Amino acid sequence: MLTISSPDFKNNETMPAILTGEGANVSPALFWKGVPDGTVSLAIIMDDPDAPTGLFTHWILFNLPPDTKELPQAVPTKLNLENGALQGKNTANKIGYYGPYPPIGPPHRYQFHLYALDKMLNIEAGATRKQVISEIESSAIATAMLTGIYQRTAK
Repeated sequence: MLTISSPDFKNNETMPAILTGEGANVSPALFWKGVPDGTVSLAIIMDDPDAPTGLFTHWILFNLPPDTKELPQAVPTKLNLENGALQGKNTANKIGYYGPYPPIGPPHRYQFHLYALDKMLNIEAGATRKQVISEIESSAIATAMLTGIYQRTAK
């Protein structure tokens, strides 16, 4: 069974400020296991389903090699990574990770979706969520999710 976790926060618990727009705005370290046989590539999409404007995508990372087992904290915000993975444009129209910075109010959920895919995605770096999801839907052989919580409060 495919699972994803982070040493920076536990599932359904608060994300530390360093990972947010109020902190250093760096991506969390992520670990996974249980990648099924037949996996050709991996993809990660981080969404905020609680955003006031609807689903807000904070990170798109795809074409990770199937033998990858982790990502370090602070993945560079560039189109092409050293391991061959590509990054897409988030809802803020930026490449790479864009940390939580919800409006002041109730907590938001930040869902890290991990996909094991039976192919490399034939999409350019800088792709949108819609482009990536369209390819993922027909090639996902396993999925896992990690949820972090973050809330901004009035100072």
